[in-house]
Amino acid sequence: MKNTARLLACLAVLLCVSAADAQEPQPSPRVTALLQAMTLEEKAGQLNLLSGHNAVTGPYATPDVESAIKQGTVGGLFNVYGAAYTRNLQELTLAHSRLKIPLLLGFDVLHGYRTIFPTPLAQAASFNPELIEQAERAAAREAAAAGVNWVYAPMLDVARDPRWGRMVEGAGESPWYAALIAQARVKGLQGETLSDPAHVLACAKHFAGNGAVEGGRDYSATDLSLRALRDQELPPFKAAAQSGIGCFMAAFNAPDGTPGITNRFLLDDVLRKEWGFHGLVVSDFGAMLELPVHGVAQDLSDSASKALLAGTDMDMQARAFVAHLPQLVTTGRVSSDALDRAVTRVLMMKEKLGLFDDPFARSDVEREATVIEHPDHLALSRQLAEESTVLLKNKDGILPLDPHAPQRIALIGPLSDAKADTMGPWPAHGDPAHVVTLRAAMQKSLKNFAFASGGHIEQASDQEMAKAVATARRSDVVILALGERATMSGEAASRAQPDLPGRQRELLLKITALGKPVIVVLLAGRPIIDPVLYDKAMAVLLAWQPGSQGGDALKRILWGEAEPLGHLPVTIPRQVGQIPITHDRRPTGRPATPDNKPYTTGYSDLSLTPQYPFGFGLSYAPFSLDTPTVSLQGDANKPDALVIETPVHNQGKRRSTTLVQVYTRQDVAAVSQPEKQLRGFARITLERGASGVAKINIPLESLIYHDGAGTAHAPAGTLTIMAGLNAQETQQVKITLPPAR
Repeated sequence: MKNTARLLACLAVLLCVSAADAQEPQPSPRVTALLQAMTLEEKAGQLNLLSGHNAVTGPYATPDVESAIKQGTVGGLFNVYGAAYTRNLQELTLAHSRLKIPLLLGFDVLHGYRTIFPTPLAQAASFNPELIEQAERAAAREAAAAGVNWVYAPMLDVARDPRWGRMVEGAGESPWYAALIAQARVKGLQGETLSDPAHVLACAKHFAGNGAVEGGRDYSATDLSLRALRDQELPPFKAAAQSGIGCFMAAFNAPDGTPGITNRFLLDDVLRKEWGFHGLVVSDFGAMLELPVHGVAQDLSDSASKALLAGTDMDMQARAFVAHLPQLVTTGRVSSDALDRAVTRVLMMKEKLGLFDDPFARSDVEREATVIEHPDHLALSRQLAEESTVLLKNKDGILPLDPHAPQRIALIGPLSDAKADTMGPWPAHGDPAHVVTLRAAMQKSLKNFAFASGGHIEQASDQEMAKAVATARRSDVVILALGERATMSGEAASRAQPDLPGRQRELLLKITALGKPVIVVLLAGRPIIDPVLYDKAMAVLLAWQPGSQGGDALKRILWGEAEPLGHLPVTIPRQVGQIPITHDRRPTGRPATPDNKPYTTGYSDLSLTPQYPFGFGLSYAPFSLDTPTVSLQGDANKPDALVIETPVHNQGKRRSTTLVQVYTRQDVAAVSQPEKQLRGFARITLERGASGVAKINIPLESLIYHDGAGTAHAPAGTLTIMAGLNAQETQQVKITLPPAR
């Protein structure tokens, strides 16, 4: 991971809270001239973002959208893609609108455009930011060739509740790690310059606190303290801002009683003044229509006024700005300067994208045909799927399977051959027909295996179940593909009980009762909470939703052509009742005891430990660690980094790879600190029986934390440093830092 040190060094600076120059950059002469020439209606139109359409039979725009384009009262469209279609849209505005201002054309590209990569949570399990950056470059290349110049990604919400369906879109529960991934995604999507037609404008969402849900329910929000906001929710967004991202999407939710699009503290004080962000802020879909429902606006006109004045620049789909801003400016409720600032930001972003110089640069039919599903992209998708797969259980070393053994293999389960579900939610323009499922991959190289679906996710007949059991009975080894449909994770897909849906647990119990070795391949967008699953299966591979090439990746892992390299970016609870349960929980004066002693923070009927801890992931060889050593780097009186060196031993019989993780805790602080927080990691590969040293540098600036008033505190005094192969099993050492200066 050659660039990890560079990323960590940058991240250290990002986590410091410091005032930034909030002065807006000066517009170019072209933007100034356009602004002077525009009517109030045309200005409001530039802030109007509408949904476009893409028909199977050919490109078209609905009559109302086409009319808005011709009148110059729409600044951008979303849900649009395809080189021919997007070229048609740009031609429409150039041919008919008065000022001929090109369009922003947006699309949700969360884990690939046509080549679908593993879902974002799965990618986070790779702990390989460099590979994630490469995947985003490929996604940008494909989307840009299809005329898309703006993508609504990355999703940077810290996700700590597996009931929440949108956990699948993020990087998991560690704010520090999510910030690291944010940098990689922004760089991959936007490249070095936005005018490059192989890259796109990225949009960080959902700002902010959107992942701090109540009861795992979408669109809800807990009441976040300023400390929780600073230390838990904002780090990934700040990393994106300082990495040069050009757009933020305000969240639907109201973490402090103020919805995202009207949250002046977040949009103006933090984002623009403190972080120095000068790009676009866009609302989420129809968010302005929801302000009266929140109880913070009288009507749509009031919504438009409050959102613009708080710092929201573009209105997605609600048509509030285009309908009401001209009158609001005329009557003086909104100043012309406030309107001009938002319009200037939109025009400047179009200029940065190169749209005024060549609005058709990204709508290239020939390049589209060449770039889409390029072999390099497909190979990258398979590699990322391999590196994202987490081996949770491997009793008696049943995996990898012996490719030369004369075994009869049974492939069973509703997700064995489910193409759309292998892609996962938000598959952009992915084509299920092009997805390699596990069954398809096995058919290419195996002769002696039988298949039975065992029914569907939602329902299975007795006959389907019986056929699956009979197929398993005739086998030597059973591979059982279980989990969720793609639509069971993602937006509006919260689940109060995120276990195996339908009759899948029953299928598992019937097959494991046969006494055959059963390997479960788990395909899901979130951790599946089902102790029976982890108890009964002999091996469990958490494949998440592995994308276009997921079947090939899984087949290679099962038979040892590749190794599962993934580690959990989230904690898997034993029961829903343990939620929230994360590696970075805060301590209590009455900690839990192994025997559930009364008057402690434990449960009387369940262990406080998770099913699988954050960072967990087995390799095809066992590893062990010795106690780490820690030294300070830099001036003795003012060190700038910790250097942690951990001896690692491969105790197995094959070459293998593991991930060494480092966690820290400041023992005495201004406010109580989490028991441990991930602060660094290093992948290490060792030959059989070999030993090595994992070296991890941690900039001290990355350990800054905030108190209840939002004041930043530098690390000082005694630090506990913990190194391990997961968050639960660590070896620790202490070091004393000099007082902060």
